[in-house]
Amino acid sequence: MSVAATPARTLTVVQLIPALHSGGAERSVLEVGRALVQAGHRSVVISAGGRMVAQLEAEGSEHLTLDVGRKSLLTVGRLGRLRRILRELKPDIVHARSRLPAWMGWWALKGLSPRPHFITTVHGLNSPGRYSAIMLRGERIVVVSQTVRDYIISHYLKLDTGRIRIVPRGIDPEAFPYGHRPDEGWQKAFFNEFPQLAGAPLLTLPGRGTRLKGHHDAIELVAELKQRGIDTRLLLLGVIEPGREAYARELNELIRGRGVENQVVLTAPRDDVRDVFAMSALVLQLSNKPEAFGRTVVEALALCRPVLGYAHGGVGELLAELYPAGRVPPGDRERLVERAAELLRVAPPISPLQRYRLIDMQHAALALYEEVAG
Repeated sequence: MSVAATPARTLTVVQLIPALHSGGAERSVLEVGRALVQAGHRSVVISAGGRMVAQLEAEGSEHLTLDVGRKSLLTVGRLGRLRRILRELKPDIVHARSRLPAWMGWWALKGLSPRPHFITTVHGLNSPGRYSAIMLRGERIVVVSQTVRDYIISHYLKLDTGRIRIVPRGIDPEAFPYGHRPDEGWQKAFFNEFPQLAGAPLLTLPGRGTRLKGHHDAIELVAELKQRGIDTRLLLLGVIEPGREAYARELNELIRGRGVENQVVLTAPRDDVRDVFAMSALVLQLSNKPEAFGRTVVEALALCRPVLGYAHGGVGELLAELYPAGRVPPGDRERLVERAAELLRVAPPISPLQRYRLIDMQHAALALYEEVAG
């Protein structure tokens, strides 16, 4: 799916983000970079690097390695280098997608002439205060959901709401085709790698190795379903990460304590998320704090796979619109078990996705850049 068009004016856009390992904000960087290149603009990303850099560069964007996101005094020492890079690049727009990179970008722009336009995207429900307020200094403030818009308005009462733009994340229907099923070769390889996941409905909870993602609730769900005589399997997808080893051990202790060690698997992030979701009887979204959006909700529903999640934040917003049957009151484990059993028995039909498409997000981003650049 392409957004290629002849631009009225060629823009240079620099996106600032801490790193490019994984995550929704990071994927948005790649997707907007791809759209910029397809439309004939210059796309540059500044970050500490990561496994997504190869794809970014293959799609035509440039990457400059500079750690602008580590919370350290050393990061402040890189301010001069960032200013020199921006002076050399002469960007039309600097787009910051995280708080410390936003502070770095804001200060680096001081003294530059002509001064590039400054845009921010609020990807999360950050703790309100002076540190987070940098995200509201953009000429335009992009938010990824109505949930985020309501949140920042409620905490920053003097905010000029006319600068806010809602640009939801989007998925590519060609990458997540309706009704997709992985081929036999993939299935064989997957179950050879994880034989304990075969033989029962698969529940998948995608999310990084942090307890905010609700991994404990997912493990308890499988254990409670087992007590009711409902056999399931659980894949905690993306939970194994460098620096998160203690958390993985904590989860494994809970798994053993609940007697479901033959039903639960922990993995690192994978590139075959589409096939994993397509094989899942349920995709879970159990974050114990409201999230800004909930991209995996859209990905799973695009594939025609049921989603079960806590009805708060962006996840609740999406489920209310796209799949009300999957909503459960936050933290209500008893209702969670009941609803999971219901959906595993008979899940309501899922219609093909009509909103939250990648091309919609890309068009909105490019239109915003062109609006700001005049």
